[in-house]
Amino acid sequence: MRSLTLDLGGPVHVADFGGTGPTMLLVHGLGGSHVNWAAVGPPLAAHARVLAPDLAGFGRTPLAGRSAEVEANHGLLDRLVDALADGPVILVGNSMGGLLAMLEAASHPDKVAALVLVGPAQPRPAGFPMWVDPRVAAMFAAYAFPGVGERFLRWRAERLGAEGLVHQTLGLCCVDRTRLSPDIVAAHVALARDRLERMPYANAAFLQAARSMLAFLVRSRLLTAMIRRIAAPALIVHGTHDRLVPIAASRALAALRPDWTLAVFDGVGHVPQLEVPDRFVTTLVDWLHDTASVAAAS
Repeated sequence: MRSLTLDLGGPVHVADFGGTGPTMLLVHGLGGSHVNWAAVGPPLAAHARVLAPDLAGFGRTPLAGRSAEVEANHGLLDRLVDALADGPVILVGNSMGGLLAMLEAASHPDKVAALVLVGPAQPRPAGFPMWVDPRVAAMFAAYAFPGVGERFLRWRAERLGAEGLVHQTLGLCCVDRTRLSPDIVAAHVALARDRLERMPYANAAFLQAARSMLAFLVRSRLLTAMIRRIAAPALIVHGTHDRLVPIAASRALAALRPDWTLAVFDGVGHVPQLEVPDRFVTTLVDWLHDTASVAAAS
């Protein structure tokens, strides 16, 4: 992997995993970064040109006077597509990154060839609570309130430190965090340490993104209409034990868009690209091959 820095209204860090062919952009979720894709970037580069940007305020992309809200980072994603690709891209988005990928596909259909939505943030099914895990509900309740969210993030960082933050987050996002290789965990810890020591804007960016995402997700009618407009084919990948986005949401999404494909990963959590990277890559590559074959035959 090599690092690129683009100037798109401020510096933007992009991890370049190499490869040739169609451009594939891997878009991280809330609190994530390019390292969330470190286990799958190299094998995916055997099939495409693979890049993983850090959104504004996350990873190694500073806020630099910009906003980390969903709409602002959607604008940044659109500029990244223009800067990094000569034609339509394959957007692979995890959690909040899945929401951003859908926004891009709906607003700029000519720029998106295919979507892979990995535990995507999305409207909750009718009659279903937004979160069923009490820890997740409590955390997002704290994030939502000005002052409370800021104090909670400071307290958590002081109590846990970089390594503790990573282990707690992976414990929440994975069914079994010991499935992750030590190198991948170490990369997350190193970036978390940099975040605590050298990125004073990080908590503000996180809360901006979290609060704006919550505001987006309660607008279910608007989001449902947006999803209906998407022309690109899509693969939805969802773990049965996802604590942050219940699989019921993606089952409802697949019912709304029966032309899309739902791949259910049994015994997997919110970040299958980290927890079961080999299965994730095989599923994605096989789906892209099948999608291309159908397009060629039509």
